[in-house]
Parts: sequence; structure tokens; C-alpha cells
Amino acid sequence: MLASITPLGERGRSRRWGVTAAWYATGCLAGGALLGALAALGSVGIGGWLQGGHLLLVSLVLCVGGVLVDLGVGGLRPPGPHRQVNEDWLHRYRGWVIGLGFGVQLGLGVTTIVTTAALYSALAVAALVSPVTALVTGIGFGLGRALPLLAVRRAVDPITLRRIVSRAADLARPVATGTVALQIVVCAGLCLGGLIHVLNRPPGGFL
Repeated sequence: MLASITPLGERGRSRRWGVTAAWYATGCLAGGALLGALAALGSVGIGGWLQGGHLLLVSLVLCVGGVLVDLGVGGLRPPGPHRQVNEDWLHRYRGWVIGLGFGVQLGLGVTTIVTTAALYSALAVAALVSPVTALVTGIGFGLGRALPLLAVRRAVDPITLRRIVSRAADLARPVATGTVALQIVVCAGLCLGGLIHVLNRPPGGFL
């Protein structure tokens, strides 16, 4: 994605990178908001039937599941399509169409290759908490999809572009490792929260 919408490339296609990038950011936020809204609808359907210890327990199960999938235990992989955005659009449509179209697809998260199960587990836990939490989580995801494009804002020549793309590729493994580590930290936090909840529950209470 970083090598697709760049100042160098947009200049060669007689377009302004700032315009395309702005529409891309808008699309990412719109896609993330739609993703969050869908999760919020699920949250409304759940109706807050999980509370207290039950909520902590289910959240822990979801997060542990995400860790196992991201570690590839038993050959598991995050579910999702095996496609990316169609780069043929770059030569076929106007900048705003490309930016908005690419942004919405990537902001939705589940319409292109899913690299981590944390996307599913985070949305599921957010939906269990409340509709507002689910919506905010989706918007936050969309924002996270939009920000990396800023890394290429100075890619006005091929050498700089190759350097930026190479650095991004080098970060892929550390980011993946960090994502798993963060999920483990969340699991540990949920375990601690569950322990505190159990210790503070009334005598004879259940979770």
C-alpha cells in the first residue's frame, strides 16, 4: 500500500498526492466507522448479557484464541480473503476514487488480507463491552490504517521511495511480534482482573 499512493507515483499520473491521500484517509475512517458500526449492532443484539466475571472470562477466551491463531498453533491462520486492493485502479480512475476506494476497503479490515487475529478478538471484546466501545474501536482501526501513508509523504524520488518501503518491510516482523506480545499482555491483564473480581465477590457469588 505504501508504494501505491506516493507523491512520486501521483506526480507521474498527473495527480496531486495530497488530494489522493486525503481521500484515502477519509475512506479509511469511513471503512473503520462502518466496521465499528457493524460490531456495535452485534453489541446491541448481545444486549449486555455478559457482566462482571463472565465478561472477563469470555474476553480472555477470545484473546487467548487470537494469540494461538497469530502464533500459528496447529497451522491456524487468521480467517479472511486472500486479496489486496486492485492496483489496476491506479491507472484507471481519478485520484479521489482510488483514495476513497482503497481507504474504505482497508478501513473495513476484513475485505482484504487479514494479518492478525487481533482484529477479530478486539472487535468481539469491544462489542461485548458496549456499542459505543465497538464503534470507537472500529474508528480507531480505520485511523490506524490511514496514518502509515504519511510515511511516504517525502517520497518524491525513486531512491527515497525504495528506502521507505524497505524500512517498512523490515518492520513487518517486529510489528507482528509486538502484536502478539500486546495480546499476551492483555490476556495477563484479564487474568489479573478476573482474580481480583473473584477475591472481591460476595460469599457464595458466582463470577
